[in-house]
Amino acid sequence: MADGRPTTLGQLHSAARRTLEAAGLAEAALDARLLVEAVTGTTRTDAVTAPEKPVAGYMATELAQAIRRRLAGEPAYRIIGRRDFYGLELALSPDTLEPRPDTETLVDLVLPPLREIVARRGVARVLDLGTGTGAIALALLKEVPGTFATATDIAQGALDTAAANALRHGLAGRFSAVRSNWFDALEGRFDLIVSNPPYIESGEIALLSPEVRLFDPRAALDGGADGLDAYRAIAAAAGMHLAEGGVVAVETGHLQKAGVTTIFLANGYAIEAEAKDLGGRDRALLFRRTAS
Repeated sequence: MADGRPTTLGQLHSAARRTLEAAGLAEAALDARLLVEAVTGTTRTDAVTAPEKPVAGYMATELAQAIRRRLAGEPAYRIIGRRDFYGLELALSPDTLEPRPDTETLVDLVLPPLREIVARRGVARVLDLGTGTGAIALALLKEVPGTFATATDIAQGALDTAAANALRHGLAGRFSAVRSNWFDALEGRFDLIVSNPPYIESGEIALLSPEVRLFDPRAALDGGADGLDAYRAIAAAAGMHLAEGGVVAVETGHLQKAGVTTIFLANGYAIEAEAKDLGGRDRALLFRRTAS
């Protein structure tokens, strides 16, 4: 497959899958398909309807290189440099997490109150803390016209990636990126403050899979000794940046619901809604301010 000779699309798919399966990768078939499609510019439909389609030798060589990277532990989405989230194809960079399906649970949770605010006021301001690729903010902008988003991150590379993703999807006019450590560089008030913060316990980082530990930015993973540092920072300062009637929503680890709820209750919030991910695990919480 790497000798530069032309081959067919079906042969590429079969060879890639066999190689990854032989290495014991749990998602071998999916990873093979993603890599073949990225290298050849083909689709799932092409693989079914045109397996005999000739593929240039240089594509086989590129695929072999991609497979070597995958065998070395690099995630498939990192290799191809993009991942879909809530109907948006988003570019990745070393400073961003891969946006994952679990986080779509958080988007689903906040859409009803956000739509209600826009219906009532005509406009809504969203603050996305720790935006990474811009996934959450851009999904909300796409789904709710009348919404404007400010997205923060401590990594300039992440902000550049998020801004490029906004531009690519025609959302740049309602999206602004600000370099800030939580609320430090922010002014004004927002109708919705939303975040998928770092929530892995520091001592657990070394136990994560190599795909996560070696390729996701540690700052986007490490939530401190108990995994709850970011929630303390958000709960303590969000009230100064919430508009009247505004809400705060966060993604959590699946065992952190009680701890996160306790933190927000102690800072004058009440839990208004919650959501489980596709695996049935606690994943997202929505809070409303009850004290000034």
